[in-house]
Amino acid sequence: MNLLSVFSLILAVVVLGVAIFTASNNPRSFLDWHGLLVVLGGTFAAAAVSIQLDKVFLLIKIYIDRTIRGRKVDYQKVTRQLMILADMIRKEDPEISNAVKDLKDPFMRDALELVLDDSLEKDSIVKVLYQRSNTVFERYHLDASRFKGLGKYPPAMGLLGAVTGMIALLGGLGKPGAEKTMGPAMSIALVATLYGIALANFFIVPIGESLMDSAKEMKRKNEIIIHGVKLMLDDTNPVLMEEELNSFLLPSERIDRKKISGGKQAVA
Repeated sequence: MNLLSVFSLILAVVVLGVAIFTASNNPRSFLDWHGLLVVLGGTFAAAAVSIQLDKVFLLIKIYIDRTIRGRKVDYQKVTRQLMILADMIRKEDPEISNAVKDLKDPFMRDALELVLDDSLEKDSIVKVLYQRSNTVFERYHLDASRFKGLGKYPPAMGLLGAVTGMIALLGGLGKPGAEKTMGPAMSIALVATLYGIALANFFIVPIGESLMDSAKEMKRKNEIIIHGVKLMLDDTNPVLMEEELNSFLLPSERIDRKKISGGKQAVA
């Protein structure tokens, strides 16, 4: 579980809660079921029309899997695994097959299985891996774009809720005692706008940005793996391979091949 993502969501709720409780002596004035219904229901309905109902639920699942349950890409770990696996292949280590099967990264596992299978030429393997990497990135990028696109609906629905509230308010101005209810009624009408702005800018848009970053990180990680596979297929000198793979890392992250141990357990 990505605890930082969970903490960020909790932080957003806390910030919003503190803002509400410190803005008025009567926090209940920020509760309006009509506004909540218009914003949440309207956003859901607009999303269902825009990207189809089944994909709305899929986006929720995607967020949970990639942001809440997922973990940030560890480029250093990926690079270390590639160096160890390359060393095991070079030495024809009998444990290499088991080490590949135990890899948790599905893209790296598939890539190494293609290398060990020895059924395809080098160029064909690289071409297949690039195609798979691009496919994953396009799907991830599309999901992130859809999520970010949903961010335009809550503010619009909040405005819709405010307009309906104002219409009801203005419709009752001619009645006796209307001046006493004008202020509270106007306040309630504006609460829907608050809901829309908060939902979009505290949750939907940031989640979309997070998914976009996740897609870019995934593509970068897969590119490192493909480059590592190309070096393995070329039977590159271990020193040169170390330098090329380290070029994907920051100076403080670079790995000394001599300080890492090979074998199945070290790859996991």
